[in-house]
Amino acid sequence: MAEKKQSTLITLDILKKHADENHPLSAKELIRILRDEYDISLERRAIYSNMEILRQAGYKISDVNDNGKGYFLEERQFDKGEVLLLCNAIHASHFISQKQSKKLIDALLDTQSKYDAKEFTDKVYMPNPLKTANRELMYNVEIVSEAIRDGKQLKFDYLKYGRDLKLSKRRTEPYIVEPRYIVYSDSRAYMISTSPRHDGFTHYRLDKMSSATVENEKSRRLKNTAEAYEYARNKLFMYSGEMEYVSFRCSESIMDQMVDLFGTDLKILSDGSDSFTINVKTSRQGALFLAQQFMEYIELLKPEDLREEFKKHLKDAIRKYK
Repeated sequence: MAEKKQSTLITLDILKKHADENHPLSAKELIRILRDEYDISLERRAIYSNMEILRQAGYKISDVNDNGKGYFLEERQFDKGEVLLLCNAIHASHFISQKQSKKLIDALLDTQSKYDAKEFTDKVYMPNPLKTANRELMYNVEIVSEAIRDGKQLKFDYLKYGRDLKLSKRRTEPYIVEPRYIVYSDSRAYMISTSPRHDGFTHYRLDKMSSATVENEKSRRLKNTAEAYEYARNKLFMYSGEMEYVSFRCSESIMDQMVDLFGTDLKILSDGSDSFTINVKTSRQGALFLAQQFMEYIELLKPEDLREEFKKHLKDAIRKYK
């Protein structure tokens, strides 16, 4: 049983959860919630006193004198629009796992009334099949940021998808790099890095890193930061248009890229060789560009008219280089 001296903070919690501009609470309703949910019995005078204490603490509370209906918080830590924007951004981010997304979204929705939280859950939320299966992302963001801040090298395992659509180590020995920046592109987070053994930049997906640790060795000083920004400017392609099913025969070496584009719900048809076939729903222009981007590793099989169109593109391309 909660004590009456806690009732001021509990009243604030009730206003956050049960009330908003469209659902103000009367003193009678507040008394009922305190009694039924917190086992606290208060009189109206105590309700008025709690509201005055909260106002003195800086909370802006509308009441019957203002709106003719009841109490609600005029201001919150985040506006409804801000929360919905952040929730949608988290939900749409492929590099954040379903479990981590739910935890972050629930924390944001807790700043709103139960009515606004339900509106997001009922009308906005839908499953995102492209979410990563790796749950180490938040730790990776922290550890990479620490390495960048302290100018230290980073050791980690890098993961890839297999035919079972599960993540496993790309190689036995760990990677050791010099982290430079974290960038966000195409709904994913990347670490831009240099290597202590090779020149130039490389990039790694944070959601595909595992067992990351900061090393004692210092990273070399980066002479030209503009080159790193230039390296990070690449964007994935996107085409609009009518969607249709397209079949591709793909080399085993681009399994990761196919999972990135189409998610782990991808249906894999194996023919026993070092290639596999997928049947995906995409736009015609997107399918043609995908076939062009991975020309050495992809064969466009169906539909037949799209295959013929791609063959024409290939002939036109060859003609240009004669």
